[in-house]
Amino acid sequence: MKKSPSQRSGRGPGGRDPAGRGASGRGLHVRVKTARGRKTSSLIWLQRQLNDPYVRRAKAEGFRSRAAFKLIELDDRFKILKPGMKVVDLGAAPGGWTQVAVDRVRAGQPKGGLVVGIDVNAWDKVTGATCLTMDFMDNKAPDLLKAALGGKADVVLSDMAAPTTGHPGTDHIRIMALAELAWAFAEEVLAPGGIFICKVFQGGTEGDLLKQIKTHFAVVKHAKPPASRKDSAEVYLAAIGFKA
Repeated sequence: MKKSPSQRSGRGPGGRDPAGRGASGRGLHVRVKTARGRKTSSLIWLQRQLNDPYVRRAKAEGFRSRAAFKLIELDDRFKILKPGMKVVDLGAAPGGWTQVAVDRVRAGQPKGGLVVGIDVNAWDKVTGATCLTMDFMDNKAPDLLKAALGGKADVVLSDMAAPTTGHPGTDHIRIMALAELAWAFAEEVLAPGGIFICKVFQGGTEGDLLKQIKTHFAVVKHAKPPASRKDSAEVYLAAIGFKA
């Protein structure tokens, strides 16, 4: 059996420890040498990318984004993905989560699972997955996803996020609106015992939405995987054991 990127080394993806250091234990720091003409915000972003161990690991392991490690860490903790499962990935671009899901449910392999991803942004197809480019809020999107699934889903993943405004209140409203849409879809398509993973913001899921979700699942928790940047307000809702 082909090992997943996260299983190739006891030190973690790319042969590094969780902090992204090599065998010497020393971290690397890269300075941007071509700062002239760049905006300060762009310079800060680029500096952070160059010095982010998860960005380096994603490149080394062939993942499309550092976000892949968020799902790997969530899966290692909550045992979300298993061979043969049917998975929907909402807000999939550029495809990091889809890559992890394909690998861990063995999509495209004999007796393997099935992965369907969707995003409003254009993204390259992931081998082994059905990749749709359209707005999840389009009225046609849910039916297209259901058709691609060919039945109930075992897991609904949502890493959807609206563009941030810098205003915490506005950003929270936007992310929660997407969470509510993701939950409405998950409630329709999840099979008994299914799992719902959804991005929310710190402070957790809104009271009314959380109350709804808790009535439908055996276990509901919030988690912030190590790959999620410390300065990011994102956390993830993990709802396990859907009561159809």
